[in-house]
Amino acid sequence: MARSARVDAYTARMRKSVHRARIALRKSGVDYFRGDGSDWIALAGLLLTVPAITLCTIAMPVWCSPSALVLPIVAGGLLLRPASLLGLYAASAGALIVESFALGPYTEGAARVTPGTVLVVAACGLFGLLIAQFRARVGVPWRRGGTMLFDLRERIRVQSALPPLPRGWHHEMALRPAGGQSFSGDFVVAARTGGGRTANGGPSGRTLEVVLTDVSGKGMDAGSRALLLSGAFGGLLGSLPPHDFLTAANGYLLRQDWDEGFATSIHLVLDLDTGDYELLSAGHLPALQLHAGSGRWEEKAGEGPLLGVYDGAEFHPVKGSLRPGDVLMLFTDGLVEAADRDIAEGIDRLTGEADRYVTSGFEGAAWHLIEACAKDVNDDRALLLISRDA
Repeated sequence: MARSARVDAYTARMRKSVHRARIALRKSGVDYFRGDGSDWIALAGLLLTVPAITLCTIAMPVWCSPSALVLPIVAGGLLLRPASLLGLYAASAGALIVESFALGPYTEGAARVTPGTVLVVAACGLFGLLIAQFRARVGVPWRRGGTMLFDLRERIRVQSALPPLPRGWHHEMALRPAGGQSFSGDFVVAARTGGGRTANGGPSGRTLEVVLTDVSGKGMDAGSRALLLSGAFGGLLGSLPPHDFLTAANGYLLRQDWDEGFATSIHLVLDLDTGDYELLSAGHLPALQLHAGSGRWEEKAGEGPLLGVYDGAEFHPVKGSLRPGDVLMLFTDGLVEAADRDIAEGIDRLTGEADRYVTSGFEGAAWHLIEACAKDVNDDRALLLISRDA
């Protein structure tokens, strides 16, 4: 209880600090969270191109068409704020009027201002205004928006990297977002705990902790929440006793107060010396263990509610042991659930496909299992394999 009180107090202080910082920025005249920087240089440059295009159209009507005015309009949609963009549109409309008078009536073989030209320029202006309004709402310049998305995707990928395991162990992770997108509501955080560092700087803990989480929603809709949660869960993992992790994660989700604030999660705590493990589940699907001696798959399901539903939730572990030749699979519902079949049938299909790798080994099997079991499913799919060499 004391630890939880300290975390709540720290979170409250951080929120107050961020609130005070935002107020100070607004008073200074520039809100960097909304990207309200000056765009007068870009506006001036684009305004100069409008008369330049007009003069070229009048002087060389064969080589320069009146529809060339869409060029500064498109550039303005990418560079200017909506208010500045309206000024550029006014200048472009004036240029079209000047060109229509200067070029006179329809002339065979020469450029002229037709109703079609006006419609094309107006349509480009409408699309440019929509783009500018979107940028103003998001607060990200067009030239940095792609870089930001790439950076966010890479952060999720790095946070999902599995730590190296000692000799005799193999692990691999495969993740496939819904619709071929780059962002997913499924993520993994993992750490070696219970030890220090090796001579080359790698983790040397005797315990492997892995958390596989499925955030409500899918693809881009859940990507931002998955990024936030993966960072928070990565900070909690190894900082708390294993049995306290899901309790702290549940409290964190409740404090976010999201409309879709729930998630399922499964927490594996594996002793790399003995192979003994514990699984704690928060409304997640059971793990599957292959027993090398019998060749049978066993479901290992812990008991616990969804994360972010109610306070005071309790999570009860289930214990097991990985012997030489055994395999443990953790996965999300997108891999086994579909509209035309229930989860039990999906699990049977998954284990049936996994049996193909029993003799050859499971190295590289995670991605192929997703392809075989849920290739065209419109949901996020994640699969984690941990095996112990025979």
